[in-house]
Amino acid sequence: MDDWQILRRECLECRNCGLAQTRTTVVFGDGCETAEVLLVGEGPGQNEDEQGIPFVGKAGQLLDDMLEMIGLDRTKVYVANTVKCRPPQNRDPLNVEMAACRGWLDRQIELLHPKILVCLGRIAAKELIKDDFRITAEHGQWFVRDGVQMTALYHPSALLRDPSKRPETFEDLKGLQAKIRELCPETGL
Repeated sequence: MDDWQILRRECLECRNCGLAQTRTTVVFGDGCETAEVLLVGEGPGQNEDEQGIPFVGKAGQLLDDMLEMIGLDRTKVYVANTVKCRPPQNRDPLNVEMAACRGWLDRQIELLHPKILVCLGRIAAKELIKDDFRITAEHGQWFVRDGVQMTALYHPSALLRDPSKRPETFEDLKGLQAKIRELCPETGL
């Protein structure tokens, strides 16, 4: 059993917070376990909770479309969330829930060694880039944390609710594409 399999098995048994009581399944993460690019969202929604895979609903389809726009195949990235279980009524994850899950995400980052980490939305950006991150002002900007290039995009769900943010997001995606070309030759852009 490799490190990813061990981590997945342990995470699937997690009872570190109250979300374990209401989940259908743990949404561990999905994608290429040697990816140079890691995408991190906030938490699973209903579809993800039912299927055990991140970003499979309407927001997931939009994410796939966004990646396709820059020539990035989802099979070449890894997708995870700040919390692995669905918060009730799709509310934002609580700080205590994110803290309980942080070890799982940190271990995924450690195993992956991504060159680029993309936060999808403000929740992930506040958790991983800086706690006072402002998505409306700082989306598309680049930060370096522990040698990893990090940026944030509007969450696909936010883009579904407010399509007026799509042109800004397209510009952010072009910046992401350029950074991937610069740092991630194995990704094949």
